[in-house]
Formats: sequence, structure tokens, C-alpha cells
Amino acid sequence: MDKAEETKLTHRSTKEKKELITRLKRIEGQVRGIQNMIEDERYCVDILTQMSAIKAAMNNVGLHLLEKHARHCVSDAITDGNGDEAIEELMDIFKRFTKS
Repeated sequence: MDKAEETKLTHRSTKEKKELITRLKRIEGQVRGIQNMIEDERYCVDILTQMSAIKAAMNNVGLHLLEKHARHCVSDAITDGNGDEAIEELMDIFKRFTKS
């Protein structure tokens, strides 16, 4: 398998997976709520407020994943002598994450 085709995996504890999935399901419910608000012709400011809450919730999930990646994946790569590549990857994801 080509390195570009390689799928990388990250081990997460059962507790962490459950917490992340719970957060994402809550966000999913908020998105469905916005769909209902639009169908019900709710006030624009109310919809935008809910959208802001969703964005903040997604950012929190993203920050959690970024921290986990830095503390484990990047740290392990540095220990294994692959730090430059891991730090470059981390910086790329920081750039993408902060554009949103």
C-alpha cells in the first residue's frame, strides 16, 4: 500500500469515544433543530444564535482532538524520530482549523 493511501488510526478509550460521540450527537440534534426553525419560519436572530452555538460546540470538539493529537500522536512521533513530519502535519491542521 502506498504511503499516501495509508490510513492512520488513533486509539481512544471507550470513555473518550463515548464522550465525543455524545457531543457530536448533541450537535447533530442542534442542526436538525435549525432545520425545523427554518421550516417554521423562526426569527433570523434566533437561528443565527443557534448556529453560533453549533460552531462553538464543533470548535470545542476540534480543540479536544487537536490537544489529543499533539499530546499523543505528535509526542510519540518525536520520540520515534519522526518529529519534523508530525509537527508539519500538526501545523497544517492548525492552519485549516483556524480558517473556520
